[in-house]
This record gives sequence, C-alpha cells and structure tokens, in this order.
Amino acid sequence: MTPLRIFISSVQTEFAQERAALRDYLRGDPLMRRFFEVFLFEEVPASDRRPDALYLDEVERCDLYVGLFGGDYGTEDTEGLSPTEREFDRATTLGVHRLIFVKGTENHVRHPKMVALIGKAQAGLIRKRFNTQAELVTGLYAALVEYLEVKELIRWGPFDAAPCEKAVLDDLDFERIIRFIRTARRARQFPLAEDTSPEELLEHLKLLNDGRLTNAAVLLFGKAPQRHLISSEVRCAHFHGTEVAKPIPSYQVYKGTVFDLVDQAVDFVLSKINRSIGTRVESARAPRTYEIPEEVVTEAIVNAVAHRDYTDNGSVQVMLFADRLEVWNPGRLPPPLTLEKLRVAHTSVPGNPLLAESMYLAEYIERMGTGTLDMIRRCVKAGLPEPKFAVPQGFVTTVWRAALAEQYRVQAGVQAGVQAELSVKDIAMLQACVREAATSRELWIVAGYSTRTRSFEKQLGRLLAGELLERTVPDKPRSPLQKYRLTDKGRAALSGLKTRDTEA
Repeated sequence: MTPLRIFISSVQTEFAQERAALRDYLRGDPLMRRFFEVFLFEEVPASDRRPDALYLDEVERCDLYVGLFGGDYGTEDTEGLSPTEREFDRATTLGVHRLIFVKGTENHVRHPKMVALIGKAQAGLIRKRFNTQAELVTGLYAALVEYLEVKELIRWGPFDAAPCEKAVLDDLDFERIIRFIRTARRARQFPLAEDTSPEELLEHLKLLNDGRLTNAAVLLFGKAPQRHLISSEVRCAHFHGTEVAKPIPSYQVYKGTVFDLVDQAVDFVLSKINRSIGTRVESARAPRTYEIPEEVVTEAIVNAVAHRDYTDNGSVQVMLFADRLEVWNPGRLPPPLTLEKLRVAHTSVPGNPLLAESMYLAEYIERMGTGTLDMIRRCVKAGLPEPKFAVPQGFVTTVWRAALAEQYRVQAGVQAGVQAELSVKDIAMLQACVREAATSRELWIVAGYSTRTRSFEKQLGRLLAGELLERTVPDKPRSPLQKYRLTDKGRAALSGLKTRDTEA
C-alpha cells in the first residue's frame, strides 16, 4: 500500500527536538514506517516558492495532521495568524484526520492566541497532554495504532478472516464453488450438498465477516483474486546456473486462486526437471519418476501459498536452479514453531487458518503438521539430501537436485584439482555455503545426516583438508560460534557444475 502521509505542524523553533524525535521514531519503527511517511517543512530543499504556499500545499496532500501546541504562537502574518494556525485551519476545512498534542498544563505561560487555538482544537479531536519526548512518542504511537485499527489496515485477528475491501459476491466463481463442494464431499465427507447456495457455503466455512467477504473467500473462490490482493501472485523462474542471473531462460507470473497458483507453480517445476518413464507392468499408465519427488515439490509450494504473510507486499517466488529448488514466501514461523521443530513431529500452526481449512477440504494439505516430515522422508527415500528450511528474509525451503550434482561430480572434482571425487553429499555441503557461511548443523542437514555422526565428521574433515571449506574461527575449532565458508578452491569445484549446465 502507499504510505499514509503525516504532516507535523508546530512552531519549529519551540519543538525542534520533538519534531526530530517523531521523525526518527516514525521512520525507524517497523510498524510505523510500513504505514506512514512523515513530512517536516525543515527538510524541504530551498526553492523559489513562498513558504506559506508550500506548507499549505503539503497540508492538502497529507492524510493525517499532527499538531504540537505549546507556549509560543509563532510569527503572525498580515492577518494576525501564525503558520501553525493556518495549517490547522486548512486541515480542518479539508476534513483531514487531526491529532493534537498539547505540551504542559499551565495556560498562563502560553501566548493568548495559542490558548485560543488550543480551545478551537478541543471539539471532536484526539487531544493529549505531554511533558516529555517519551510521552509524546508514546501518545502518537497509540493514536496512530488506533487509527490503523479503525481503518482496518491492521487487525489482531488472522488476515484471512478480515473483510476484503470492496469485494462482493459477484466477484466469486460459482462454478469453482460447486467443484470445491464435490471434491470436499468425496475426499473429506463434507456435509453440504452440491446445490448448496454460495452464501450458505461461505457461512459454513466462516468466510463471511459481518456479511462481507473475507480475504480467504476471495483467495479461494475469486474470479480475479489479484484485483483485490495484488501480491497474492506466484512468480516462477528457471535458471541454468546455480545463482540468480540474467537473462532468465524461463520466467512466469501466475495469478488466480490459491488452488490455481499451486497447480501452475508445480507444473512449472515438473516441466523443467528430469523425469524417467517406467513400464506398464502394473497399470495401463506408465509411471513417471521425477528427480525431485512430485509430492515434495507440491508440499513446498503449498506451504508457501497457504502459510505466507498476505499483508506483506512480496510474492511467493519459486526458483529452479541447476542444483536445487528454492521456494520463498514472505512470512515467518508462527510461535511456538522453530526451524528445529520442523524436523520432528510437531503440531500444525497455520498462519491463515480459514485458508488452511478449505485447502485441507480440497486435499491440498493435511492438518497434522506432517508436511515437512513427509518432505524429509521422501527426499531421503529418493536418495536426495534432506531439504533445508531457513528464515533469512521470509521463509525459504531448499530442495536439492542431487541427480544433477551426481551427473557433474567428476567434472567438478577434476576442475578443482581435488584428488578424490566429490560425492553428492560433498557438493550439497559446498553449495550450502555459496551465499553465506553455514553452521555444522546446517551442513549435516543438507548432507542428509540426522545428527553429527562420525561419517559427517570425516566428510567435513576431508573438505577442510582439501581446502574447499574453511572455518570462520580458525583458532578455535570447537567454538560455539564456528561456521564454515567456501574457499576460492571450493568455488572452483562448484563452477564445473555451473559451466557445464550453462552449456547444456
């Protein structure tokens, strides 16, 4: 969303420190800077425009007016009015939301015209007293949070349960609703009949909020969900090498319901990775086996679409590299989940519970918290390293294309001058350090170990001895802060993969 513009009005010389404190706070606080931008007249470059015309134009452009009233009234113009009162009057005339903060309680120390201005501002406004900068910042924060709540820009409940602004029943695809009921009845013993009215279905699934369509309703059944929720699209890219680089051989932006997004993104990945076709021994249809199990690809993408933070302006990104699949989504793990808990049995904690419930009914997800465990199990069964889960800037799932790494392991080893050939696990560990140093735990996970086994220690020792990896704390090998980074020789080992794939 476009940030809301705040105009701070006051006698500049009297409130210089307070104005700077509000500016720094509004620009530094994660919540405030997401929704607001602040205008201060003293930050405007010098121009040939009259200051009074400039600041009044800014008042007209603002969404909120914040007035700091103290003892001084300010320089008066020919009509006996100060800039502060002019700004207040203009904001009042335009119907701008006004927040007034009055410093101190003693009116006898104020300019008489400031006393009159404070009296004028009393009716129907949020007016608070303050004595210190801390009280002012706290008061403004509380007032702005209340404003965001009233405008339904923030909410304490889940995003998917909030009303979708301007969405109406005609924005939904009724044929899709019928197909959903049919699938849910077959797969989950859903109680509603196929001839159930859309209103009854939405009510049953709790997809109405005071009679208004929720965000979940639009994401699940909308004709064009991105018309209301722009960032709900999925972006897919295929790179020949192991890093993001232009030109991008294949790039697609998919739109539609959450079901459409998952189906299209999964098809994108499956159409790019290697597959083998079996024989028709057990059925008329020959079985297909992908180098990354289809269920793993689907689970990674479903998790990203179902559990992402839809209040974030970012989109889900699916990136297929020569050595791995990465699925990014703007979101964080909800408490009490941690990255460690994803690798053991855990409860399901959906960030979008209404969305998750309907996707469960449509057989897209389960509700037992088994998704990440299934991914790990299927990757190990397929001879792949275990998937990697991380939270750098959003949530990232990495699935390794070990078959391709195995195909090029000899070329990589020869180019790097490594005496012994690099194994699939070696390459997985080296690739885990491409962007940044990795911990030993991260290395044994990508290599497919369940813990720090003796085999892992030997493998790590070989990579260190071969100068493909190096310690970040070399003088303290057992340091709890120890990580491992890729050396130039290690990068040379991996470049064989990238060079060969680029030529393919």
